[in-house]
Amino acid sequence: MASILGMAAATWGVVMAVAPLLQVRRMVIRGSSDDLSLGYFAILLPGFALWAGYGWVGADWPLVVPNAVALAVGITTVIVGRLLRSRNRPPRPPCAGDISS
Repeated sequence: MASILGMAAATWGVVMAVAPLLQVRRMVIRGSSDDLSLGYFAILLPGFALWAGYGWVGADWPLVVPNAVALAVGITTVIVGRLLRSRNRPPRPPCAGDISS
């Protein structure tokens, strides 16, 4: 029974892990990542890495797989968000100390 529960939890964990791809899709369609909280992912990503590492050490694959997938998807989400923010950032006005040609 425990192995069935473990597989069900791991399967649903993978579904949960890929859920942020919906946010990536929305950001790409809108061309903006203004709604993305990078602080949220700054808290989640180390947690996913720790749980995946903990599962790896104990060879607990129902724990490793969803957390490794969540880590990869989370990193992808942050990268897409950062790329969109850097692309949409307005140009910086010149400062008094800037050298102009």
